[in-house]
Amino acid sequence: MPLHLTAGQRLDGDVLERRFTLDGIPGILWTPASASPSAAAPLILLGHPPLGLDRMYPRLAARARQAVAGGFAAATIELPGSGDRPRWPAVEQARAGLRRAVQAGEPVTDEIVDALVLPLVGKAVPEWRSALDALLELPGIGGPAGYSGGVISIGVRLAVVEPRIVAAALFAGSFVPRAMFEEARRVTVPLHVLLQWDDENNDRQAALDLFDAFGSAEKSLHAHMGGHTGVPPSAGDAVARFFARHLR
Repeated sequence: MPLHLTAGQRLDGDVLERRFTLDGIPGILWTPASASPSAAAPLILLGHPPLGLDRMYPRLAARARQAVAGGFAAATIELPGSGDRPRWPAVEQARAGLRRAVQAGEPVTDEIVDALVLPLVGKAVPEWRSALDALLELPGIGGPAGYSGGVISIGVRLAVVEPRIVAAALFAGSFVPRAMFEEARRVTVPLHVLLQWDDENNDRQAALDLFDAFGSAEKSLHAHMGGHTGVPPSAGDAVARFFARHLR
């Protein structure tokens, strides 16, 4: 599938930002302006929740700037059913069920979590892999690759099925189907897991159980006090050091 890139714009001098589409899927690519075929930048895929790229752009751009400052390229794509992509009735129905349960103060059942997350993982992961295929063919971008962010179940599946991803920084904070715990046992790449201790959207014990399930010989859990959006700047610095160790 051909990747169609825009001319792009410069951010902060050395950061080149370009929008792209791949088989109708929008995405954004950030590269060091100095990247070249003889000085290819390893690629970090930036995961994010299904809220739409426009809404997530400020946070994604900040993470991308930090990645580029470390000598990496960074890229992200719009998730299925989000942004300007076609609506996905089944997932929208699952989201409505989640909202009803939360508003009523009722437990979020396994059935709701499965309906919300598993179809998203099943559709998004092949799209991420196709994006990785196309991006690694661009001049100035090379392997190995890393995955950074959420939805954590997407990161888990990618770490299991995609051999070009050699390290992952996973953001706890989304619901995790029970089936993903078995997949987590098959993850072997180095992991850096971020957890907001007081995350109002996250089952802390489930996040701890998932971390315990990961099969990686090298894994670290970084927990910070505060809610879902209270991640301290130092957390990003630690992620940058993690990828510097494993993608260089």
